Amino acid sequence: MNSDQEIVLQSEEFERQPVPTSHLKNWKSFLGMYAGEHAAGTEFMIGPLFLTAGVSAFDLIIGLLLGNLMAVLSWRYLTAEIAVKNRITLYFQLEKICGKKLVTFYNLANGLLFCFLAGAMITVSATAVGIPFDMQMPKLTDTMPNSFTWVIIVLIIGAFISIIAAKGYDTVSKASNWMSPFLVIAFLACGVVALNQLEVFSFSAFWNIWGEGSDPFPGQIKYTFWHVFLWSWFCNAAMHIGMSDLSVFRYAKKATSGWTTAAGMYVGHYMAWIAAALLYAVYLKSPEAIGYLANNEAPPVAPGPLAYNAIGIFGIVTVVIAGWTTANPTIYRAGLAFQAIIPKASTFWVTILAGSIATLAGLFPAFAMKLLGFVALYGFILAPVGAIIVFDQFFAGRFGVVSNYAEKSGIDFNKAFLLAWLVSFGIFYGLSVSQDIFLSFLTLPAWLCCGVLYLLFSKYWQKDLQMANERMTNGE
Repeated sequence: MNSDQEIVLQSEEFERQPVPTSHLKNWKSFLGMYAGEHAAGTEFMIGPLFLTAGVSAFDLIIGLLLGNLMAVLSWRYLTAEIAVKNRITLYFQLEKICGKKLVTFYNLANGLLFCFLAGAMITVSATAVGIPFDMQMPKLTDTMPNSFTWVIIVLIIGAFISIIAAKGYDTVSKASNWMSPFLVIAFLACGVVALNQLEVFSFSAFWNIWGEGSDPFPGQIKYTFWHVFLWSWFCNAAMHIGMSDLSVFRYAKKATSGWTTAAGMYVGHYMAWIAAALLYAVYLKSPEAIGYLANNEAPPVAPGPLAYNAIGIFGIVTVVIAGWTTANPTIYRAGLAFQAIIPKASTFWVTILAGSIATLAGLFPAFAMKLLGFVALYGFILAPVGAIIVFDQFFAGRFGVVSNYAEKSGIDFNKAFLLAWLVSFGIFYGLSVSQDIFLSFLTLPAWLCCGVLYLLFSKYWQKDLQMANERMTNGE
């Protein structure tokens, strides 16, 4: 490869070719990125929301321990294995399986959902930046912007985050590495200060913060062990069993880099969630929160004021950076999705487009305030697509199905892919709605169903196409 070609590949982030050996990264790059991304903005929202769901101490602490373990295993033995084997983005991998026309719709849906998630993190950062301006904070029930100050702050934060994300993977990875140690220390500090404010000086007193659980707050649902376990496993379903992080781990030298996700799960989705819940527990003892509950209203979850109450200015800085380190790689992923739709466009500018959509989403607090439900839906929609990649990679040959069928047959629309996704989604989403079942309970069944259906439908349609080709060859 000459130098001019390599420059082109670097500028395009290797969207349509395997990552070359010269650009592979060791496990340290992923450790910082995952620790920074998952000890970040979402944690300031999710920890308190567990309290609003009335969860018990056992269900929270043990449920998170086991659920996060399952998430790490999913990244290590599914996502990282396939990523290192092929070294291409999720979107290019899908194009090989389902064809260009069909993957366009998936890329659009995936990119938009990433933007909405990033928008929630811009919302989180805005609650911190707004403190010096005495900005009115959004409530759990708010959906629309509540002030002009809110709009201006969100727009400024969104512009800054978008530019960083548009600089490419190296910049995203470096930013996370720089900030992750700071965030880990900050979350730990928040937890320690909150324990002191709650006058908790023993493990039994810590356990009793949640105790046997309580009734959920108005407008929230009750969480049990299975809610916590399955939600913590599948809150990142789009990234691991949904295969979105193929786009990240394609840079890994070895599949063992998948273990680095444990830094994100146990520092972020364990310690940081619990620390954020402690901040909210402190707030719930305040006269303001007691007044909300007396009026049968859920007290607001505003990460900025919660952290500021614990560690002052340091808390404001922490929340701003936490929102940034989550939104940053999320906008990067969204940019890759949009770039797959318009491959001739500059990666920089499609990432700016993704950041602009995320910023607009950040203006609406509902994405952050309903984060538990939104993340469950997000994973449920996208995870089954990952099943098709997994089953195509590991089981296609055993069932006599051609792997990467769209690429090898020259088709641009693999109907087996679409039908498997639609049928599995329709069955299990319909079951959730009709029987009022929490979506995270159905994510794994929908994933397995989609993978199996893809093999069955592919077996039928690939055989039908083969027979048609044979008849044409014989002049029938």
